[in-house]
Amino acid sequence: MLTDMVTESRIPPARRRRPYLAALAGAALVLLAGTVPVSAADTPDPARTAPRTLPALTDWTPAAGTYLYGDHARLVADDAASRRVARTLAGDLRAAGHGTVPVTGGPARTGDIVVDVAPGRRQLGSEGYELRAGRRLEITGAAEAGAFYGTRTLLQLLAQGDAIPAGRTVDVPHYKERGVGVCACYVHLSTDWLENLVRDMSYRRLNQLLLEVKVRSDRHPEANTWGYYTRSEIRRLVALGEKYHVTIVPEINSPGHMDPWIENRPDLQLVDTDGAAQPARLDVTDPAAFTYYKSLIDEYAEVFPSTWWHMGADEYMLGSDFAKYPQVLEYARARYGAQATPQDAFIDFVNRVEAYARSKGKRLRIWNDGLTGANTVPVTPGTTVEHWLDVDVKPSTLIDEGHPVMNAAYSLYLVRGGFHTDTRTLYDEQWDPRSFEGEKLASDRGITGAKISLWPDNGRGETENEVARATAPALDHIAQVTWGAAHPDATYDAFTARAAATGSAPGVRDLTRVPVADGTYTLADRTGRTGERTVEITRTADGYATVADTASGACLETRSGKLTLNVPLQPGSAATWETCDPKNTLQRWQPAAARGGYTLTNAITRMTLDATADGALVQYPPDQRTPTTWTLTRSWPVAGVRR
Repeated sequence: MLTDMVTESRIPPARRRRPYLAALAGAALVLLAGTVPVSAADTPDPARTAPRTLPALTDWTPAAGTYLYGDHARLVADDAASRRVARTLAGDLRAAGHGTVPVTGGPARTGDIVVDVAPGRRQLGSEGYELRAGRRLEITGAAEAGAFYGTRTLLQLLAQGDAIPAGRTVDVPHYKERGVGVCACYVHLSTDWLENLVRDMSYRRLNQLLLEVKVRSDRHPEANTWGYYTRSEIRRLVALGEKYHVTIVPEINSPGHMDPWIENRPDLQLVDTDGAAQPARLDVTDPAAFTYYKSLIDEYAEVFPSTWWHMGADEYMLGSDFAKYPQVLEYARARYGAQATPQDAFIDFVNRVEAYARSKGKRLRIWNDGLTGANTVPVTPGTTVEHWLDVDVKPSTLIDEGHPVMNAAYSLYLVRGGFHTDTRTLYDEQWDPRSFEGEKLASDRGITGAKISLWPDNGRGETENEVARATAPALDHIAQVTWGAAHPDATYDAFTARAAATGSAPGVRDLTRVPVADGTYTLADRTGRTGERTVEITRTADGYATVADTASGACLETRSGKLTLNVPLQPGSAATWETCDPKNTLQRWQPAAARGGYTLTNAITRMTLDATADGALVQYPPDQRTPTTWTLTRSWPVAGVRR
């Protein structure tokens, strides 16, 4: 889960032993790897509930005995695909505190964990697996992803103790797309946060991350205002996704919401009847605008290997209407005849993007709200529609028209600083991916799956650590309803207990750790440009720190310049000393150890605090300017006495 994050454990040579082992101390012989014998009276009842996992196991056949994970366990894998899965498992076992386990070939012996990718097991599909626990534990998938998901179940079971009840499960997902959507757009999210998300998704067997994101452009440097990621950052994230079987789907929203890309390109902006260019709207009638968008697809293809392309296609006329742009209707009629509507020009743009993406080996995804039924030109069949808003064209109609449909319902949304999905109510109502906004379908025909979505509408409303905590229950819920039954436990509290029992994903980083203790310090940059200032460092509940000037009582804040979603995102904008406000997230900073001191990154803008040549305080993306190193020298109230 995104909550309760942990750092990688420091493992002594011997693995940790759990309290239950004390019960075995009186035995004449305890095999630390193998089956614990049981008497006939101890034979488990076949009706016994399955071990707790999340998602819950879809079936479980108990057997007599227990698999006991011990110091002599090995990971046995005999082919290249199985060894890849086993090596990932070995790293995760180590990160979770279960010691160093060798990966070897067969034959297997008592206490081993066998990982097998067996293409002949077609009934398991591409993501299902079989797990057998007995004298050894065996995980089999017909494909690499299936065997990998079996290892996630093993990790969850080991999070609850080294003894795993003997038995067998065949566990196959109900839906093929199980996802999370993140707008890491406008307001930045740290790559550490995104990497934690990938690990947590994978641990819950979620397999698709939609990422609306800006990648620093080589072809269009005028678009490189802040909010972007470098190519190296994206490649690292994509590689992690590939390792953990999370497909990362890139999105550049168009033709609306294009201001991150065309705010400095008025030649590509749609112009209204008053002659005003609209920086958020790409001109769908201009061939140059389409050429520009194609070039962005080409750039993204260099860092995103996914066969999906998401173009958004939502809210093109948000806050306006086509009547303000008569050239759009003229274009549609010139192309499709006198009966054409302005909406046809919009659909025409969508279809041109679909054709171009297909020519590059990619399949198109769009949001549903632009499909209002006001068009005469159909969207190309096969285009996946992600349904989030109730409009006239219902999911059942989209499915009948040949569109795979994903449920991205507004009821599943988390808006930064605003609406949060009510997971408890959804669970109690037994919500599942057939329940769309405005329509409940009788079957799952044509439904690819479902996802939660995270949006930054009020960018300063919550820090990313607060978003992580808020997202955790929704992440657990969407994992459950897309893999298996919607209501595996009698109550929501029992479901959350299930989630708590399975713990956190191995390898997630604790982003709430502040490496500086509360107290009074002398703050200075190592170049001496700003001079020295006495400050009070105070850690915040969400894992950041405030920096207050002790002389004035004012707090360090970034607030100047143009605001985007209530956040100052311009590189070079000033950081100033303002009235302290515990609720003001722009006053929260993330110290990080650096050679000779610390860097200070704003919790919201994700830019570092830097000193100019004349001593002014500004914020900059770390790839544009080497972050300033700040020294923090502890001041003690009384000499020799530490408070």
